[in-house]
Amino acid sequence: MASLPSYVTAARPVPREKRVAWFSSTAQTYAGIMLWFVFWQDVPVGSGITPEMGQYSSFAGGILSHGLPVAFLGLILAALLCHFLFYLVPGLLGLKTGLPLYIVGTSTYGVQGGLLMPGFLMGLLQFGWLGVNAFFAGVLLCAPFFEDPGAVVGSVPHAIVSIVWAVAAAFMGLKGIQYVAKVATFLPLIPLAVLVILCVATIGGVGSFDPQSAVDAGLKVEVLVEGTQAIAVKSALPAWGVVALICTYIVGFFATAGAAGADFGMNNRDAKDVQLGGLIGIALATIFSGGLALLIVAGAQGGGQAADGAVLRATALMGGIVGEKTAGVFMYLLAIAAFPPACFSAFIAANSFKTTLPKINPFISVGCGTAVSILLAVTGLAGDVIGVFVIIGASFGPVCGAMAADYLLAGRNWAGPRAGFNPAGWISWVLGFAVGAADFIPGMAGNVPCPPMAAFVVGFVLYYLLAKAGMESKTLEMPQAAE
Repeated sequence: MASLPSYVTAARPVPREKRVAWFSSTAQTYAGIMLWFVFWQDVPVGSGITPEMGQYSSFAGGILSHGLPVAFLGLILAALLCHFLFYLVPGLLGLKTGLPLYIVGTSTYGVQGGLLMPGFLMGLLQFGWLGVNAFFAGVLLCAPFFEDPGAVVGSVPHAIVSIVWAVAAAFMGLKGIQYVAKVATFLPLIPLAVLVILCVATIGGVGSFDPQSAVDAGLKVEVLVEGTQAIAVKSALPAWGVVALICTYIVGFFATAGAAGADFGMNNRDAKDVQLGGLIGIALATIFSGGLALLIVAGAQGGGQAADGAVLRATALMGGIVGEKTAGVFMYLLAIAAFPPACFSAFIAANSFKTTLPKINPFISVGCGTAVSILLAVTGLAGDVIGVFVIIGASFGPVCGAMAADYLLAGRNWAGPRAGFNPAGWISWVLGFAVGAADFIPGMAGNVPCPPMAAFVVGFVLYYLLAKAGMESKTLEMPQAAE
């Protein structure tokens, strides 16, 4: 016990009598994330040509270049990968131990290494997400009061709204999952209603959608960067490339939320809660929101409601579908409905800091993290979300893969905390991250299909092989038995 750091010895399992059903915690909170407009608006895009011109895909026709069947195949596959590979094992570990991710992760990375991975890394990334959320909320809520939408970022109103937004979300995150779930109960109905209205308004044009027209329109796009360098859209991807691109986008977006499944599982009653919470809140919600976004873009393009045939971002087409004034109202409502995902990020970040820094008042540690979120939002640094997805997938793909291997090797249980820095975990993470971040390595860009999934596979295989080779550090005894 003397070898265990204070953040491990201070951890206590969530009692069974305090656990709640899947539909009052896990499902509704995850569904609120997958209904976040920042996620589903770019599902048809896959990868924006630039952060500023994200309504255009980097590849002609984007996810729709081979029509809706291929797009839906990729969407369904990505949703199932998120549930079964990235969420389920962390969720079951949380259920069986009653402990959060930052404790169960000590089996994979060691009690010293676990302080950094997934401890601080998860918390820091979530404060980054909180900054992204506060940034976009500030933009959408302030835009109606500016004649020039480009003047919103950096303005005093945008800064004030971003600050209030981040502070309110952080407060809800500190209160706990029950309060976050309450916020996520009704507000996600807003993007749900917007998606349904837009789909009804465009469904008549779906049958007339021509993927080749979208490809031809995309090939004509050329964007000037800083007035000098021209960026042109690349040729359409093959069908397998479309599937890989949508999996990269969705898995990259979801990776940290999947690892955080332990924090939801520890509040669930049984394995059925864990399964249903993920299948409904993650898989079904992803297919629903992403699927409607695909239908909306295809219908708007096929029905002549899109002024620009190359635009694939769902929200960018709303003006031609329902009129500019109504579209403005919808954007305002979507901004308000973005509050549950902000609370989710704050909740996971608060769990991280409360667990790894148990002797520091959480209002201080979370307050410092929130200050970073505010800085990212008010300076505009939080505006590039596509690039964020890639880094997050590279960071947490090998984490989820290694945890899955560790779980199976321990007989589908938690092995317990390991001493120091567990070599099997850290070696698998370093190499897995290198594979997941291949697009940022000179000469490697485009050579790794679906980097987040490749990172997961590398993390899983390497941890399994290294563990079998005896490269796991010794298991330490916990001061109290997990449930």
